[in-house]
Amino acid sequence: MEKNLLNYNFSLLHIDYVKLNKKWNYTNVISPYYRIYYIDEGEGSISSKQDKIKLESGYLYLLPSFTLCNLFCKVYLSQYFIHFFEESAEGLSLFEHNRKVMKVPVSTTDIANIKRLLEINPGRGINRSDNPKEYEKSTYYKSYQQLNKTVSDSVFFETQGIILQLISRFLDSRKFKSKAPNPIPSKIHESMRHIQVNLRENLTVRYLAERANLHQDYFSRLFLRHAGQRPLSYLHKKRIERAQYLIAATDLSYTEIAEEIGFENSSHFSKVFKKVTSLTPGEYRKQNRI
Repeated sequence: MEKNLLNYNFSLLHIDYVKLNKKWNYTNVISPYYRIYYIDEGEGSISSKQDKIKLESGYLYLLPSFTLCNLFCKVYLSQYFIHFFEESAEGLSLFEHNRKVMKVPVSTTDIANIKRLLEINPGRGINRSDNPKEYEKSTYYKSYQQLNKTVSDSVFFETQGIILQLISRFLDSRKFKSKAPNPIPSKIHESMRHIQVNLRENLTVRYLAERANLHQDYFSRLFLRHAGQRPLSYLHKKRIERAQYLIAATDLSYTEIAEEIGFENSSHFSKVFKKVTSLTPGEYRKQNRI
């Protein structure tokens, strides 16, 4: 992994300690932000199409942004939770190739960090509901993020430091190497970055290949090998991830969102959105808005 981790910035959204019961049972949850859970009592589960992870006492869990999952508690579960947004100078997520639920044993340092983070960031809980689809609203995003602009410099930097320490617990180099045995070539990495920060532009595979000074077919195969999907599929995925955020966090119309992320019209946007998420934009907005 390239040592450019300081290019990543994390913006705190929510943090709290909650006690849950069998009502905590939600399917097809997908958020534009990260989640960290620390379970201190009880048990539950997080499941996806790929696997099912047990939520149990003594463990720390990370759910990268845009990780589709189901949340379940059979009887009782108490947890600390942290939600935060990710920003990258290069436009690539830190867990670009690891969008799945991750689990590590919690340490005494982790527990102290989480409790300290809660102490210095009061009023960041979610008092309305424990249903993710109820609190992921434009108004809530804006109100909580506004708090980041009003905290003192010392709290801001300490918050960043604690989040970075918690994330570091999941950056086991062996796990990353097992998923990506070969380093991503600079031309492919740059193409991925270019896609992420230029979603509005008329990006084609031919254009990206020419920009990388590679033959189109070879570029496409190389991209597939290292990114796990064809360039066009990757472009669509990134556009739809951005659309999911805009639908949940803004009041833009579907036409405006389609234009913002580079689709020629809302019809094409809706077709690709449903192909990627299995939901129409309207269904997704209904799940994530009041």
